[in-house]
Amino acid sequence: MEFRKLTDRVFYSMFDKAADRPVLGYVNGQKYSLMIDAGNSQKHVELFYEALCREGLKKPGITAVTHWHWDHTFGMNAVEGITISHKKTNAKLAEMAKWEWTDAEMKKRLEAKVEIEFADTSIRTEYPQLSEIRVVTSDLSFGESIEIDMGDVVAELYHVESPHSEDCICILVPQERVLFIGDAVGVDYYNNCCLDKDKLRSLITSMEGFDFDICVMGHAEPMSKQNILNIMHSLMDRQENK
Repeated sequence: MEFRKLTDRVFYSMFDKAADRPVLGYVNGQKYSLMIDAGNSQKHVELFYEALCREGLKKPGITAVTHWHWDHTFGMNAVEGITISHKKTNAKLAEMAKWEWTDAEMKKRLEAKVEIEFADTSIRTEYPQLSEIRVVTSDLSFGESIEIDMGDVVAELYHVESPHSEDCICILVPQERVLFIGDAVGVDYYNNCCLDKDKLRSLITSMEGFDFDICVMGHAEPMSKQNILNIMHSLMDRQENK
């Protein structure tokens, strides 16, 4: 796992396209540390913890997930400490926790369009033994926003309207001027890859209001606030010119 330092107190692991493993973030607080997103499996979490150990960083006491999709949440059963998500994320995880993870049941969900082909294929790649999948809900959930005080640094969690999913949150670390957005700038894979321009416009407004310099996304390299906003405005122009 490639592990990088972004600022004095913010680190992240690189995404892995082959295993559909997203970026995992880390905020090093004096009293507590925060992990951002829980990864797609126990193995993903273990690799992240090993990277922290190599850097001399403590395991996170708190883990916050940006949205419900499997690659960001299926490792949640393996993380240590308290887990946090949005209420809509928890509702979806509670639903998925009741699912049976067998070849037959996964094929049924695919046929019923409850699941998408890309996720089904990726899950099978990450889990040769489907019986190892264990979906859990978070310990805590919130509605619009919540602040986590880690002693000498805070993280502010905000629910935002996003074209990607109804439950997306952004996590702002104001002292470090870093914003984690998960997959918020993305199409809705569970709705024919739709990019809702009204939701995208709302997300642009939200992100313009956040005071940050660096944006960390789930499956891309970090970039500046201006660059991510330029990309989002370009996407908006394309949608409006269709």
